[in-house]
Amino acid sequence: MRALLVSDVYFPRVNGVSTSIATFRADLAACGVETTLVAPRYEGNGACDESVIRVASARVPGDPEDRRMRWRALLQALEIAARRPFDLVHIQTPFLAHYAGVRQARAARTACLATYHTFFEEYLHHYAALLPRVMGRALARTFTRSQCRQVDALIAPSEPMREVLARYGVAVPIHVVPTGLPADRFAPGDGARFKALLELPAERPVLLYVGRIAHEKNIEFLVHSYARARREVPQALLLIAGEGPAESTLRRLVAKLGLERDVRFAGYLDRERTLLDCYAAAHAFVFASRTETQGLVLLEAMAQGAPVISTAELGTRSILKPESGALVAPERVEDFAAAIVRVLRSEALRREMATRSRAYAERWSSLEMARRLVEIYRTAQAESSARSRA
Repeated sequence: MRALLVSDVYFPRVNGVSTSIATFRADLAACGVETTLVAPRYEGNGACDESVIRVASARVPGDPEDRRMRWRALLQALEIAARRPFDLVHIQTPFLAHYAGVRQARAARTACLATYHTFFEEYLHHYAALLPRVMGRALARTFTRSQCRQVDALIAPSEPMREVLARYGVAVPIHVVPTGLPADRFAPGDGARFKALLELPAERPVLLYVGRIAHEKNIEFLVHSYARARREVPQALLLIAGEGPAESTLRRLVAKLGLERDVRFAGYLDRERTLLDCYAAAHAFVFASRTETQGLVLLEAMAQGAPVISTAELGTRSILKPESGALVAPERVEDFAAAIVRVLRSEALRREMATRSRAYAERWSSLEMARRLVEIYRTAQAESSARSRA
């Protein structure tokens, strides 16, 4: 089987969509499914991969991270990809990739699927501040319904996200297939090595956030919670690893609170080694995003034995089960801070959480998730073939 994937983002642009695509592609190959990905060209793409067709792209105004593929170049790239027959099109993002992917699938009279990675209803107001929130939500729902009608089936990364789409009135089949963890995410990191790299005192407890530094990630709440917890655990340090458009806002908040010496911004960390070391250095991993369709970063932290303290919103609810070993706290500064203090003060609790979390993360094998996706591909392919014969 051969699948044609289309996305408006991919590495070296680092986010959950890029990670999901790369993870599934590797495991789909192990399941006998060949994939060709059409994605934007970035400066410094790195090593060439003949299975990734890069499309000429332009900068997005006000967004230094993303690129907008040029429409004509995108269509030409899809034509090149289609010179070898494919069995289905799998769209990963709702921008130009969606419309070009649907167009290509219809031209080839083949199945067309899409993964709904982003919860736009809670995302849009951060980037269109002048748009009233109620209007933004209505537009996001209308936009989502319109696009979903154009595909044969949807992949939702979590059950809560499937429920959201069902409430929108999406009528096409929706399959829940989370992004799993590849085996290399369980390779033990070296926390001492990471602390030495950043010149952090070995005995200093580290609270860690890893992810995109964006407004919708609710990192300001984490900073305020840390500031409250620090009153009782003054030696604690907050480490924020990642890059994104909200970094300058966060740095101003940190300065306003007088925490410049206690909040460190680590920037982007290499996923192959440094990121694992970073997780291993954490006394606790903190997270409070309201917009995650899954929350893969929580599983990555668990796989490294980092005790997780998190709110449970949308997709993260599917991960933060009682057996996960995580500590779920309400989105109230005093409650979240109390959870931080509880974990930092108890080595026995941290050990218990780490043991349970590692065992729980092992249940989220990326290969098993890929096998589930293959079955959906086969069903979609069979239904498309039946329609073509009718």
